[in-house]
Amino acid sequence: MAEQAIPGMAVAVIVDGEPHYFSYGVASKTEDAPVDVDTLFEVGSLSKAFTATLAGYAQARGTLSVSEPASNHLPALRGTAFDRISMLQLGTYSAGGLPLQFPADADNPESMLDYFRHWDPSYPPGSRRLYSNPSLGLFGYPAARSLGGSFADLMENTLLAQVGLNDTFIQVPSNQMAHYAQGYTKTDAPTRVTPGALDAETYGIKTTTHDLVQFVTAAMKPDGRDDPWRRAIAATQTGYYRVNGMTQGLGWKIYPRPFTKTALIPGNSDAMALQPQPIEWLDTPTPPDPSALFNKTGSTNGFGSYVAYIPQKRLAVILLANKNYPKAARVDAAHQILNSVGQVAE
Repeated sequence: MAEQAIPGMAVAVIVDGEPHYFSYGVASKTEDAPVDVDTLFEVGSLSKAFTATLAGYAQARGTLSVSEPASNHLPALRGTAFDRISMLQLGTYSAGGLPLQFPADADNPESMLDYFRHWDPSYPPGSRRLYSNPSLGLFGYPAARSLGGSFADLMENTLLAQVGLNDTFIQVPSNQMAHYAQGYTKTDAPTRVTPGALDAETYGIKTTTHDLVQFVTAAMKPDGRDDPWRRAIAATQTGYYRVNGMTQGLGWKIYPRPFTKTALIPGNSDAMALQPQPIEWLDTPTPPDPSALFNKTGSTNGFGSYVAYIPQKRLAVILLANKNYPKAARVDAAHQILNSVGQVAE
């Protein structure tokens, strides 16, 4: 916090399946409101892990298959490039070069489908990984449609309700606004996320450390859940291709042992997010490996998040901050915590 001038952080560490909570600093500098376990943080792209779980649920229910063309569930995109782009390619950022963000004139619900209709791949679908909000958003959007509802409604009333996340929101209700942390830019200007195309699917979740503990615990130990949810979680933890030492799941990035910083940092770097990377598809998708480390970063202009967990060890760390600080610093801090309590380094 001192090095990055972060106003406030909420941290949770799960050791042997038991959560421990730590709160630091302030949720708002002007109001001097302290961070606590009820403080709501924007988690940015960590929202994609929620979206992937909902899509996995749709597949488990038989309303969607990740192997089918994306246009199967989107009549407006039939006859376009999405006839030859699979749902899996959208969900793993390998559709052929969809950009990190929508162009400004397409960044709204009214224009986004027209943008997709006129978009053409820059390289063959399935050949490169390029991290993309439009890609993952277009993965979640038809998944919700296949279940017969809007994404926000299905997320709030199906996934969040099933996992017991009572303090997780896409749109923060008025009676919870007092718990919503103020975000801060790199120049310390106050900010919060603004609406955009497919924002709910890609960066819209606001949540607490307590609720993220519930979500991560479900991911680490899904055995007691109904069959569709067990299969949904397994789908997110399945590996589909390798790139730079990382295996890509749906939402989660997967790392085999050893969990060294030199292995984790490149997979969470700006280069991985901003540059197309050649990928090596696995002959057969790898089933969930409980000894692996699963992680995901998330950022908005005013917030930074990081989650890492190892199911076999029932060990996890959750970092939420009301400032977008470098991803390498998040990985470094999390690795130190995990190693100090769980001896994960080799």
